[in-house]
Amino acid sequence: MNTTAATRLPPPATIYGRFEARLLAMGWLKGLSLLAIRLWLAQFFFFSGLTKIKSWTTTIALFTAEYHVPVLPPEVAALMSATAELSLPILLVLGLFSRFAALGFFAMTLVIELFVYPGTTENYYIMLLTGAIITNGSGMFGVDGWLARRA
Repeated sequence: MNTTAATRLPPPATIYGRFEARLLAMGWLKGLSLLAIRLWLAQFFFFSGLTKIKSWTTTIALFTAEYHVPVLPPEVAALMSATAELSLPILLVLGLFSRFAALGFFAMTLVIELFVYPGTTENYYIMLLTGAIITNGSGMFGVDGWLARRA
């Protein structure tokens, strides 16, 4: 059987390379993934913040008896936590200062993992998702991405 160069298939590595190049060219796919991560993180932490301010006395009792945050008094830790959980999600939804907001949630989750509930799998997932925002920013569907394209 005589095979000419025109009828030969390219090697699998070349096919995969072309596929990968097309995926990378579709920046919207990465942007959409980052948007989904930002929205999920925002709702997760915002609802947690709403729960904290719903019953402030219960929140203070939890920070006193169960959440043993090192160095900070329970009242200060509760106030800092509620403030972050109610303000940083707004930045994530808008995609404004996304890396800063994600870094705040990463630090908060790291403290929870180390001092409050060690070994909780959910904390690892949250740190992984916040790490994606820290390393990639908001993507093209955020104010940060829009500002970067204008510069």
